[in-house]
Amino acid sequence: MKVVTLGELMLRLAPAGYERFVQAGSLGMTFGGGEANVAVSLANYGVDAAFVSKLPSHEIGQAAVNSLRKFGVDTSAIVRGGSRVGIYFLEKGASQRASKVIYDRAGSAFALSNNEEYNWEEIFKGADWFHFTGITPALGDNVASLTLQAAKAAKALGLTVSCDLNYRNKLWTREKAREVMSGLMEYVDVCISNEEDAYDVFGIRAENTSVEKGELNHAAYESVAKQLTDKFGFKKVAITLRTSLSASDNLWAAMLYSEGKAYYSKQYPVHIVDRVGGGDSFGGGLIYALLNNFDNQPAIEFAVAASCLKHSIEGDYNLVSKEEVLKLAGGNGSGRVER
Repeated sequence: MKVVTLGELMLRLAPAGYERFVQAGSLGMTFGGGEANVAVSLANYGVDAAFVSKLPSHEIGQAAVNSLRKFGVDTSAIVRGGSRVGIYFLEKGASQRASKVIYDRAGSAFALSNNEEYNWEEIFKGADWFHFTGITPALGDNVASLTLQAAKAAKALGLTVSCDLNYRNKLWTREKAREVMSGLMEYVDVCISNEEDAYDVFGIRAENTSVEKGELNHAAYESVAKQLTDKFGFKKVAITLRTSLSASDNLWAAMLYSEGKAYYSKQYPVHIVDRVGGGDSFGGGLIYALLNNFDNQPAIEFAVAASCLKHSIEGDYNLVSKEEVLKLAGGNGSGRVER
């Protein structure tokens, strides 16, 4: 089994612990990015995972590549060139103070890349699945064209295609997102979303819900999934269900909609160490489960358990094994010391 993901790998700079930007005397350095995070998850589960991007050939670009190689991700299709790695600054929130992200990614090597730099027939050789997120086409018209080219090639070669909508209002407008993403959805089999993304990108609203007040309505989410399926013909739609009690504590669950039926996971109370990459770890878990022919209920349980564990890990990458995920999905969530 081989999965190919396409996106930008960024340098993450963050103060230690829960310091604010204005009080920090130094910033820690790690790497992450939506599709790269998915690739790391899959590699840790034993899947042949390849990440496609463009990074400079200087030392920071090499450090980014090395951050993937150490976990077994295939980096052979990463184009080398350009002058800078995209950066994001993260200030981790706590209690009632929200986390904050500041982007510095304009003009990055990947954001300036183009179709001619990627041979998709070669990249997809032996692959079963292609994954991208809505963040990638948001980086510019050239990258949107690149994403569309990749999705078309994947579909023509018989790969399953998944997309996490991942709307980012700091990268593009709702109108632009709807225009571009509508064209891409023609090639997508599995759509991953939440109630905010479905509304921001496609204007499909989950009625009688509030992410700010922590109010969830299962019937409304099923309606959102049905509307997405009816509009684009998806085979499956997964919707994550986060009840945000504070920046430190959430309730975490999800729903998988397939062939007109909804499958809900158990709900986990999560005390957050680092929530960045939580959605990506969900996507990685879902792809692994569906690749391995899990039935719908076990598939959504695996994906949610994987994401639950990610919230306990510093950095973007979900550094857990499939055995750890299966143990939690099976009901062992006590956190007792293993000896």
